[in-house]
Amino acid sequence: MYTVADLFDLTHTLAAPLLQPLSEPWLALQKIGEFLRALGPTLSKDEYDNPAPEVWIAKSATVAASASITGPCIICPGAEIRHCAFIRGNALVGEGAVVGNSVELKNVILFDKVQTPHYNYVGDSILGYRAHMGAGSITSNVKSDKTLVTVRDGESRVETGLKKFGAMLGDGVEIGCNSVLNPGTIIGRESRVYPLSSVRGCIPAGCIYKNAGEIAKVE
Repeated sequence: MYTVADLFDLTHTLAAPLLQPLSEPWLALQKIGEFLRALGPTLSKDEYDNPAPEVWIAKSATVAASASITGPCIICPGAEIRHCAFIRGNALVGEGAVVGNSVELKNVILFDKVQTPHYNYVGDSILGYRAHMGAGSITSNVKSDKTLVTVRDGESRVETGLKKFGAMLGDGVEIGCNSVLNPGTIIGRESRVYPLSSVRGCIPAGCIYKNAGEIAKVE
């Protein structure tokens, strides 16, 4: 299985105190809102504005006037929130991260330098340092039969107890355009997913996902 330590460098997120004590990263999903509500009031008033209830935005961040932001939400220094971005709450947007045109976020942790730049939906997910979602790629966070999400790693199955769980992307993961990450997907550090892929289960670190039957190590 993929633990927090396997997937993420916690020096690149304000969420380190939330994630560090956990083994499986999806255990953080039900705690994001509470964590942000506690962290927000402690942020420096010299560095962060508080323009709306439970919304803290770094003064060096760029936020388009057309963006919609609902708390609890923290937007870190140097982040860019572009035209018509829709942040629905329980969202931590890391330092230098990009939330692009018409992107929707809900119950997420974006580590520093994450890019979700074009028409992405990211819900109930954690994206590691410098992870990148190609245009149109999304996390699917609810199973079609509405049953609880199971993480699949080869023949192993782990019951998460969660109805909503999108994806865990390790540091440096690249997701190709118009790909769908099915509920409970976990992708190891520095792996890449081909465009137009439908991904489920666990993808090892340092791999190229071509299709479900073809996963190659990066040379």
